[in-house]
Amino acid sequence: MSKSGLRARRVAALVKEEMGGLLVQEFQDASSGFITVTRVDMPADLRSAHVYLSVFGTDDPGPLMDRLEKRKGYIRKTLASRVKLKYNPELFFALDPGPGHEERIDRLIEMTKKHDR
Repeated sequence: MSKSGLRARRVAALVKEEMGGLLVQEFQDASSGFITVTRVDMPADLRSAHVYLSVFGTDDPGPLMDRLEKRKGYIRKTLASRVKLKYNPELFFALDPGPGHEERIDRLIEMTKKHDR
């Protein structure tokens, strides 16, 4: 692995940790459900961060995603004060399809087991 790729992974892990704490402190409430940062992907130049989230406890994570988009400037500023980097990365939020996909597979397996009995 190249040095820049390793650095990007280390910085992404640091951003993930800080972003997780920030989102729980600032954005998690009863109406938004339980927010988890599942992963952060960053290119080698560290100028952007794709933050993937899982939201549990609510059927519609849309309002939470809207709030994150509206407060993106505040989140970037707070992240910059916690993580000292040459460039403050531009943030892109997305829902992680993994947990929902895993839940669907689990349900299909259970249905298959019930059907085979």
